[in-house]
Amino acid sequence: MLTLSQSSKKTGKAPLGEFLACNPFPEPLTQGFFYREKMRAIHYITPDQPFKDILEVGGGQSGLTALLYPHADVTNLDLNAQYAQAPCNQQERVRFVCGDATALPFASESFDAVTMFDLLEHVQDDKKAVSEALRVLRSGGFLLISTPNENWRFPYYSFMKSICPHEAKIMAEWGHVRRGYTLTELKALIKLPERGYATFINPLTVLNHDIAFSSLSHRQRQFLCKILSPLTWLSYYLHKPEAMGTETASAWQNNE
Repeated sequence: MLTLSQSSKKTGKAPLGEFLACNPFPEPLTQGFFYREKMRAIHYITPDQPFKDILEVGGGQSGLTALLYPHADVTNLDLNAQYAQAPCNQQERVRFVCGDATALPFASESFDAVTMFDLLEHVQDDKKAVSEALRVLRSGGFLLISTPNENWRFPYYSFMKSICPHEAKIMAEWGHVRRGYTLTELKALIKLPERGYATFINPLTVLNHDIAFSSLSHRQRQFLCKILSPLTWLSYYLHKPEAMGTETASAWQNNE
């Protein structure tokens, strides 16, 4: 059997199973299940290439890019300087930089790949953020993105409004400046060839997501997520990358 070190050297990115096993979200198989969905979609769209230098914009304290490419040198840029102390940013191959996505402090064509996972919906000047990402991306490099799409709602079903905060409150709490993007809007924004996409958090697994972020107590949320577990897992396994979901992961290649 290949170890993570051996297999990732062969493929460039970590094997799916081992990547999912590193889910940093608390209670990853119940309340954090939505993060598993996100990780699977991101893994699906990422190229199997041995990238050497990767820029993670807005990586915070999740360390997702370093988990995805366990042998790449990762630069994690985030506005919150406190994230420099996060364990994922203490790795020898990870460099943390406090900075702004719309004014990247790096030379042009510095990275083989740039990741923006759950970032663009938080940035007021998203055009500038994308422009900066493309400036530092080498020719042939990949821009990897995840963002809510046109189907994103909170709460998703009207009958859950009694236990879920108002959508405006959630967007303010999460720092969203917009709901998200359709694939067409992303194409207009990025203006690069799209090399693959995958949706996640589908119309059934979103029930688990909404309960996880509801106003119920931790014990109640944990109990309901466990009750929903068979439905959540079944919908997860049956979900196709191009089927309806509330969020989208996508890959874009710089051919210049």
